[in-house]
Amino acid sequence: MLRPRTVRLWGLLLALFAFGAAAAGDLPRVRSGIEYASGNIRSMQADDFANPGMLWVTRGEKLWNTPDGSSGKSCAGCHRDAASSMKGVATHYPLKDRGTGRLLNLEARINHCRETRQGAEPYRYETDELLGLTAYVAHQSRGMPLQVRVNDDNRMHYERGKAIYYRRQGQMNLACTHCHERNAGRRLLSETISEGHGNAYPIYRLEWQSAGSLQRRLRSCYFGVRAGLPEFGSEELLDLEFFLAQRAAGLKVETPGVRR
Repeated sequence: MLRPRTVRLWGLLLALFAFGAAAAGDLPRVRSGIEYASGNIRSMQADDFANPGMLWVTRGEKLWNTPDGSSGKSCAGCHRDAASSMKGVATHYPLKDRGTGRLLNLEARINHCRETRQGAEPYRYETDELLGLTAYVAHQSRGMPLQVRVNDDNRMHYERGKAIYYRRQGQMNLACTHCHERNAGRRLLSETISEGHGNAYPIYRLEWQSAGSLQRRLRSCYFGVRAGLPEFGSEELLDLEFFLAQRAAGLKVETPGVRR
């Protein structure tokens, strides 16, 4: 959790950026957050031996192949080798599930499989188990471009996520666009503001000293503008995730990413 003094500084600078700077206009091209990171961070992410996020990928691989204690079933029992069966899967999420009609992100899909196929309890958000399996599955698509597409079936989620992205909220009266479009590339304290894409999640943040989901990062932004925090797995966060995934279309999956 951010310290109160840090929140105040963020709030002040964000307000100055949002109200004192002219809009930057449409970005010339979509740029991953790693392009805004320091050389040390880029090197850490690129080296699997130095990337601490690989610890969660390794944990996920073990869970993939180990039968669940309550059901005796494993992911590998159905999907076999993840390197082939999961290749490209993460590039399409969040995805509308045809059976339930629900919008699922990768974490929700994993839990849906646990409940319906394995007869096991779902994992809670931000547990090492769910982060590990999500990172492992997404890692199989590393280097492949995001391909989330808007159609008649999912357009409602896209429009709702877009509305959230451009909606002012919280005591700071700011929207996502004020940082990640109008001021992308500018400095905020010791950080360079990125375009806010989710192509590297689950991600290892040095600030957290842990891996974390995109929803954890989104909730941090809500906290930063002093807005009410949506629950993990809520429709609001899922719709926002969907909009962000479509907004980042074409960027390559980097999981596990590393950020400051």
